[in-house]
Amino acid sequence: MKGSFATCLRGGPMKMLLHAFAWLCLLWPGHGQPAKLPDATLVYCSEANPQGFDDAQYATSYDATVAFTLYDRLVELNLDGSGVSPGLAESWEISADGREYTFHLRHGVKFQTVKFKRMPGMARDNAPAIEVFKPTREFNADDVVFTFERMLNPEHPFRKAYPTTFPYFQGLGLAKNITRIEAIDPYTVRFMLANIDAPFLHKVAMAFASILSLEYANILLDKQRASDINRFPVGTGPFIFSEYTKDASIYLDGNPDYWRPGIVKVDKLVFDITVDAAVRLQKMRTGDCQVMSYPRPADIAAIRADPKLQLPSVVGFNLAFLAYNTAKQPFDSLLVRRALDMAIDKRAILNAVYQGEAQVATNPMPPAQWSYDKSIKDAPYDPVLAKALLAEAGHPDGLTLDLLAMTNQRPYNPNAALMAQLIQQDWAKIGVRVNVVTYEVGEFLQRARRGAFDTLLVGWTGDFADPDDWLGMLLGCDALKSSNFSKWCYKPFDDLITQARATIDTNSRATLYQRAQQIFKEQVPFTPIAHATVYQPLARDVRGFRIDPFGPTLFLGVSRK
Repeated sequence: MKGSFATCLRGGPMKMLLHAFAWLCLLWPGHGQPAKLPDATLVYCSEANPQGFDDAQYATSYDATVAFTLYDRLVELNLDGSGVSPGLAESWEISADGREYTFHLRHGVKFQTVKFKRMPGMARDNAPAIEVFKPTREFNADDVVFTFERMLNPEHPFRKAYPTTFPYFQGLGLAKNITRIEAIDPYTVRFMLANIDAPFLHKVAMAFASILSLEYANILLDKQRASDINRFPVGTGPFIFSEYTKDASIYLDGNPDYWRPGIVKVDKLVFDITVDAAVRLQKMRTGDCQVMSYPRPADIAAIRADPKLQLPSVVGFNLAFLAYNTAKQPFDSLLVRRALDMAIDKRAILNAVYQGEAQVATNPMPPAQWSYDKSIKDAPYDPVLAKALLAEAGHPDGLTLDLLAMTNQRPYNPNAALMAQLIQQDWAKIGVRVNVVTYEVGEFLQRARRGAFDTLLVGWTGDFADPDDWLGMLLGCDALKSSNFSKWCYKPFDDLITQARATIDTNSRATLYQRAQQIFKEQVPFTPIAHATVYQPLARDVRGFRIDPFGPTLFLGVSRK
């Protein structure tokens, strides 16, 4: 099996999105020559500070947005869900036993020349280790090996100098399954797996697998500043890092040496960090921003009616849910989880929080995902029965618990604080006393990953169109320290996921995933709540923008008229 341009032409499980994203197949020409970029600035009103610039450490669509502007990957996802297309790898072969992937790398790709700025007031030990990084060679196999080896090998010199965690690499099972990565020659890299991993190509197309510069990493190691890789980034991507001011902005320059000629259509890209959705919309109306993240559902009609704005949308490939910390009492009790689940009025939440711009969620993944089991039904909303179940579990006088929610809007949840208040009211009806606690996204995710909570409101946007990204990442044992927020490791479920991941035949995989969904519904490690419609406000003069159903906001091919 060999990847090629023809990969773009296959159908897929998300054909409804095909007409919107067919443009992406036009973006894979050979590497470009230095070009004069259009004299234009695009400002994106974004919702949060990045947690950093080394996306391998993070797992939010916002951090992935930043990564997709700075870096490239071996392969790139087709936005219609049909598979992957060539990226930094021009082609690839998969061995007959499905356990070796050989990537043939693109020639002539340049790492960015980056001038790092010492911001006013920045202490000397926080300033960049070097003023300018100018590569002395082109991208090659050594960079690919470095990128993955530092995640795979705890004894890697860079990993030891800068110890950190890699939630996707761990949660997707790659840390256990990749046995070796080797450079066959300067433009050929081979990955060897212990077991078949059916969605492997999709996984290495994700932001966490963005390719880093070994040459830059070695400079940082020599200067004992390995952590700068997360603060002062260097990639091969369409935009070049310029400066970042927390709570204010990220400035990026268009990359004139980008290997996809003609795709970078502005010479400046600015992230205007604006947490409040109402303020983001005001900036759109005054022309201070041309793209914004996540409007409030209450503003949809007004945006649609504004002649200065446009409002494309897609069916959300996402899920908002309430996770129970099954590693703690009393949430290790199935009766308690069933009682709490049955006491949540999802319809009321959809009306109040989403104002109808969502659909009720039943399964741990959206209906657009292949293998979705339509036969599964929710338990009825029944506070009387829920209270009886709670008493049967040994809590006739109810419970007292914390419910964590984040302050930042997410694509799957426009107002987590309001949702938390509604659940607080629902649970009060069965004697459950709730303390709602809110944190901004970075602190929230740190607490979620280490299990420092009772219950929490969180969610997921699919990274690629494969059930493994939902069932494995949200519920698998490999993801306990990353995105398995329920801390639920249930062997009958996990065995099915492991078996499905190692199975090539799609029909067989679907059967395994449907059985896993049934176990999920019986065990209730979390309560699915909603699948939100995704809206993307744009200025009227923005051209070439397409919504990525997998979460990040993409600026390739985006211009201003």
